[in-house]
Order: sequence, then C-alpha cells, then structure tokens
Amino acid sequence: MDGYEVSNSLSGTTVHGDVIQGGNVTVNVGPKDRIPHQVRPARPTFVNRERELAALVAAIGRVEERKPRIVAFTGLGGVGKTELIAHFVSQYGDLFPGGDLYADLAAYRHLGGVDLSEVLAGFLREFGVADVPGSMSERVARFRTITAVRRVLVFLDNVEHAAEVRGLLPAGGLVVVAGRRRLPGLSLDGAEVLQLDPLSSAAGVKLVRCWLGPGRGTDQEVAELVGFCDGLPLALNAVGYQLLDGELEIDQALAELSDPARRLVSLDNEEGGIDRMLDPVVRRLSPHAEALYHLVGVNPGPFVSAELAEASGIDRAPDGLRELRSAHLLDDVVDDGPGRRYRAHDLVRLHAHGCARELPERLELLARIVGYFRGRAALADALVLGERFRLQEQSGAGLPGFADKKSALGWLRAERANLRETVRAAAEQGWHGEVWRLCESLWALYHSDKNYGDWIGTHRLGVESAQWDNRPDAVIRMRNQLARAHYELKEFPLAAEQVAMASELLPLVDEPRLSGVLYETDGLLCLADGRPERAVELFTLARAANEGDPHGVVVQSYNIAQALIAAGRAAEAIGVLDEAVVIAERTDDEPMLMRLPLVRARAYRDLGDTEAAVRCAEECVRRAAELGHLAKEREAHRLLVSLAGELGDATLAARSRAWLGEPES
Repeated sequence: MDGYEVSNSLSGTTVHGDVIQGGNVTVNVGPKDRIPHQVRPARPTFVNRERELAALVAAIGRVEERKPRIVAFTGLGGVGKTELIAHFVSQYGDLFPGGDLYADLAAYRHLGGVDLSEVLAGFLREFGVADVPGSMSERVARFRTITAVRRVLVFLDNVEHAAEVRGLLPAGGLVVVAGRRRLPGLSLDGAEVLQLDPLSSAAGVKLVRCWLGPGRGTDQEVAELVGFCDGLPLALNAVGYQLLDGELEIDQALAELSDPARRLVSLDNEEGGIDRMLDPVVRRLSPHAEALYHLVGVNPGPFVSAELAEASGIDRAPDGLRELRSAHLLDDVVDDGPGRRYRAHDLVRLHAHGCARELPERLELLARIVGYFRGRAALADALVLGERFRLQEQSGAGLPGFADKKSALGWLRAERANLRETVRAAAEQGWHGEVWRLCESLWALYHSDKNYGDWIGTHRLGVESAQWDNRPDAVIRMRNQLARAHYELKEFPLAAEQVAMASELLPLVDEPRLSGVLYETDGLLCLADGRPERAVELFTLARAANEGDPHGVVVQSYNIAQALIAAGRAAEAIGVLDEAVVIAERTDDEPMLMRLPLVRARAYRDLGDTEAAVRCAEECVRRAAELGHLAKEREAHRLLVSLAGELGDATLAARSRAWLGEPES
C-alpha cells in the first residue's frame, strides 16, 4: 500500500540558540553542534579582483544584527564568480562563526522555476535540524530563527531572478549572489550589484604565470593565449592543464585556438566561443576520460559518480574522474550524499552535451543511465519501505545495494535532481515503462521528504506514460500517488479528481489491491472532511482488498484504528492494533512496527491512560530513529510534548522540545 501518515501538528514560533532554558531545565539544542562549511575550498591560484574583494570586506562591516547584507556579482559563465567567493571565504570565513552555506540554484531549477523549499530543507539539514518542516513557510521561519542567533554567510550561485534570493534570505549575516543575468531587482533590497568582467590581459598573464612559471613562452604569447580565452579563468585553467601536462607548448595551443577549421559550431549562448577553448582539451583526454565526458553530456541530471559511470559501461571510471578534475572539467559536489559525486560547470555541461549530441551510441548510453537510476531507485524503495505492494517486477540486478534503510534514503535524497531529470528524459524518449516504474519507486523519497514540486511534476509524466504503455494498473497507481501529493497539500478537490479518474479504470484490472489503494485515499479524504465513520468503512474495504498481503492488511488496520479514534471509538482501535502488531511482528514489518505504537499512544490518551500513551510514543521515537524516518519521529515528539504537559513532566517536555528545536512554553 502507499502508506498513509495521519498526524496532529502543532504550530508556533521556533527558537534555536545554544541552549533551551525552562524552569530548572537546561537542554542543549542539537543544531548548535553543526557548523556548516559548504563553500568549496579556494584554488591556490587567484589573481586580481581587488575591487570585488574590497566590496565584500566592506559589506562585512555593514552587516546588521537583524538584517542580512547582500552583495551580488553578475557576469559571463566561467568568468570566476564562484572562485572569487571561495577565495573570500578562505580569507574571511572565520568572521562567520555560524558557518557558510552554498546552493547552486541550477541544481534545483525545473521548468523555469527553482524549488526554494528544498534549498531551505538542505540548509536546515546542514544545521543539524532533524525535523525539517514540510511547508515552505515553516522552513523559512525555522531558517530565519536559526540564523537570527548565528552570523552566517550564504552563497547562492546561478541565480536568475531577484525573487529567488528573497525566498532564501537568512535573518542576518552576509548573502553573496552570483549569476549570469543582470539582477537589478536586488538593488531594491539594498543589495550592492557588481559586474564581474573577464580578466584583463595583465591579470590573465599573471594567472597563467602562477602555474606555468616564467620559463615557458614569452609574455606576448601568454597574452595572446589570454586573448584567445577571452580572459575567462574557466577556459584558461582548462587550456593550462594541457600545458602543465606537457602535451603541447604555448605556440601549439595558440595555433589550435586560432584555427577556425578545428572548431565546432559555436554553442548557442552568450559565451559561444567556449567550444574553441574546450575542444583541444577534450581531444587530448584519455579514452576513459573522454567516455566520462560524454557521460556528462548525455546524463540528464547535473551530477555524475564513479558508480553511475561503471553502471554505464565506462572502464576505469575513478581514473577518468581524476583526469576530468585535473583538467578543471569537473568539481566535487559538497554535500552529505553517500559516495563522491561531481558536477560540471554549466558551460562545460553545454559543451559536453554538444560533443555527445552526434554520438552513434548516445541513446544506448542514455538508456543505461536511465536503467541505472531506475534500478537503484527500486533497490532503495524496497529497502526503505519493505514489502509494500508494487506493480513493477524486481529490478536492480547487478547494481550495488545499500547497507541499511538510512543509506538508501540518503542516496535518494542526494540523487533527487538526477532522478527528476531522468524521469523527464525518459518521457521525452518515449520510454514509458521506465517512467512510471521510476515514479513508483520514488514514493519512498517523496512520501518521506515531501518534495511536492518534484512529486507532482514527475507523476504527471508518470500518468501519461502509463497511458501510453497501455497499463491501466499503472495509471491507477500513478493517479493515486499523485492524489496523495494533492491531499498532503490540502488540495482535496484535486486529490478527489485523481481518485475518481483512477476508479474508472478498475474494471480493466484484476489486482484487488489497486481498489484497496483507492479506498485508502478516499478514506483519508473522508477523515479530512470530518466523516470518520465513512472512513472506517472505506479503510475496512481496503483491508479486505489486501487479504493475503500481510503488509497491506497491517497498513489498513493502522488506518482503521486512526479512523476509529477520530470517531470516538478508542477501545475498538486498541483491538484492531493488537491484531495488526501480531501480523507485523510475524513478518518483520519494521516500517509498520514503527507506526503502530503512535496510533496506540493516541488511543490510550483518549482512554485516559496517559502513562501508557507516553510509553507507546517513546517506542515510536526509538523505532523511527533507527529507521531514519524523521517525519514520524517528529510526530511522536510532538505528541510527547503534549502528553508531558498533561503529566506535568518538565523533563520529558524539555527533551522532546529540544529535539524539535522549540522553546519551553
């Protein structure tokens, strides 16, 4: 089953500081122990930019306690904006004891918009917040509360619109923005907007001499090299790799850069000459590094890894990755994702895409990439959610597995952008079976992390692909999972519409559990509409539809119990839960063994047995922590805060409030 979560949420202002104090209790707040350092280290070679560095230093002195200072740099891609900020942080990072945060908005941009909510979720996780709120407004409030007591630097890269910055402003500190477009709108927010120009001839010569030394080439030749590279550090570094590697001398590099016959058609963007600078670099790559460069160009998403490369049939992937990094064609990605992942500058990705466009094996390579992400997502889903009902056959054979549920969910989170773009690319190619199967597996991520934008976008494609694939069972599944996203957003009419359209297809399928998933979602809508008795009826029908599927029976028993509690029939709910626990223990259904105690806690509370309710809620906390299920752990802590108030137990309340990052009331 799709596995519903019923929750009773509390709202209010959250406060993060070094400690929480209330009465005689002082509790350390978890996030204080996490000081993020996300801006990548600076490279040893850095020249010029005195004006820009002076502007940043001056901005530090103008930072106000309760208002962030904004400095924005705009300019061509590859002009050195990111390196400028990295150099600044390496010199002045100690002035931001709260840490530094980095977000490349290009990785969160989809269909012209940026998922700002997910950017904030990443920031909160970097601060050690275990219970990331679900809504954008709550995430903004939590982020600004944390940064109200910490002096932080926030670096937002690849910004296209001023509104993207406004949604990510901390309460104080310094915000540095980099973008290729002019951002005049930021001036209205008091930002200092500066244009970063390419390096002058003198500065470019100085940069080249930093790594080339004085003994090779004349200053005139070096100046010509800088001119051919348009003063772009990205291009100079790429060409410089060949010079340092001893593959060619400056006169040879100049000949290649100046020969129109050796150029590809210019890329259709404002930095159209980048192909002239990168073509010679790519021509000298080893075969395995060149194959990896083609992978960068074919991969729909922004990140590559050794594991993806190996699954795509590329030999000596680690060696190829090292070579691309040495040539400044790839950078490490700084995040908490499992394994090391790499990202290319957007101009490099454009060039790689151009190089791979005419490859005879391009579609075959894309198919292997799609197969990798579908297989790994299926393996992660199977581990995170256990024996839930699935339409797709077992997949992921030959791919590496995961050590535990936490690492599986961590992989899904780290690869979220790749997974989203893979769904889109597969849909564009008409690989419809891949699309809906991947969407089915992504339930494990979206239901846990509430990435609503990705969830709805991918599942609309999933519905369409299942229709093209002539799989009415998959259409039902896709519409139901899409309905659940609308349900959680409280878009109840849209959710009901999806359920109704899915129900029309039930006569075309033989699998009774498909009717069960629709009964379940319909029951949730009845609960939301204040009709618990009707919800009990629908969940009971869903349980009958799952006869023979132990996990499905337990899920629907869980739902029945919650509806019974809402109907004032808590004693009956206890009996339903007792039966469900027996089945869950017999089948080692860990996800449901985590959920069932929380419903039991609510039932005991309604029956007046508060101490038993506390024991059950604490069992849920323990099991949720073991499984890495933050949403359920948060739910249990919120219930414990309420129960502690009824018992007058200040210690219990303080412990759960500390986990939630809330102040003592």
